[in-house]
Amino acid sequence: MSEKFDLMTTVEYGGCSAKLPADKLEKLLSDIPILEDEHLLVGNDTHDDAMVWKLNEETALISTTDFFPPVCSDAYEFGQIAAANALSDIYAMGGKAVSALNLVLFPADQRIPMEVLHEMLRGGAEKCIEAGAVLGGGHTIDDFPPKYGLAVTGLVHPDRIITNAAAEPGEFLILTKALGTGVLSAGRRIGEANDEDYRAAIDSMKQLNRYAAELMQEYNLRCATDITGFSLLGHGMKLARESNVCLEIDSQSIPVLPGVYDLIDYGCIPGASFRNLSYVESYAEFGTDLDYNLKMIAADAQTSGGLLMCVPEDAVPDILGRLKKYYLSAAIIGRISEHKTDTPYVRLK
Repeated sequence: MSEKFDLMTTVEYGGCSAKLPADKLEKLLSDIPILEDEHLLVGNDTHDDAMVWKLNEETALISTTDFFPPVCSDAYEFGQIAAANALSDIYAMGGKAVSALNLVLFPADQRIPMEVLHEMLRGGAEKCIEAGAVLGGGHTIDDFPPKYGLAVTGLVHPDRIITNAAAEPGEFLILTKALGTGVLSAGRRIGEANDEDYRAAIDSMKQLNRYAAELMQEYNLRCATDITGFSLLGHGMKLARESNVCLEIDSQSIPVLPGVYDLIDYGCIPGASFRNLSYVESYAEFGTDLDYNLKMIAADAQTSGGLLMCVPEDAVPDILGRLKKYYLSAAIIGRISEHKTDTPYVRLK
């Protein structure tokens, strides 16, 4: 049965920590040919969270996909987390998820009981139901270690798309979920993360960003991104670069999951954190008295992380107050300033 099989034993690293390094991906994709079309409203050029295709004057289609190796021990929870993570790209664009297809890589040689696959799919299906998205099938192949995710389709009005390229100086940065899922997953794998802290990470990863997306549309926000494998620093830097602004982030204001700081003190720092730092270092400036642990938390690869929202000052109190009723860790972590040729895209102090 799935509760007797620990999926964490199949991987050295999982979840969004399994992403290829961002700098290598950007270089690799730079000369891949892409068909230009007037209906393509958001493509790969801005490295946004999903593609957006205009169907008509009232409707645009959001298309995305995401899958990864196990990030937790329990198959059912792995399915929930992987589905929530894939759905998040739709929410980051301000859309409503309407349909999904399973992406499954699982060994056919019975080294893992087939009941584990059943539980993975059950978890994903129930998360799709929670999102209001119809799960219409999918594709499976024989592979080890197992991997799971979704291809998701969403809808949004063409004039109400939220992108990572529309931030404005003077706006505040609100992060909806605490950081540290990568560190806690790694800590659990080596037996150092305690049950209560690990449970907080699992619960955070399972939580949908649906409410945050609906709130962004209600307040007519136009810039956001979700924080996943490239970390707060990596995804924040891409947002700043595409918007041509500077993110001024206060490390002391970043919400952090319990136990994460102590794990980093112990030396539990996933390799993805160093890859993320390498990716942003030429675009970022770090305060001279910056706490090293907080710097590494900002570089931690998140799985099914929160949304980083760019919010006008007059809307901050209402939005933050309402977010905290659903995302208890939601916090203001900084603000946006003008980017000049001699300034970085991200300042972390």
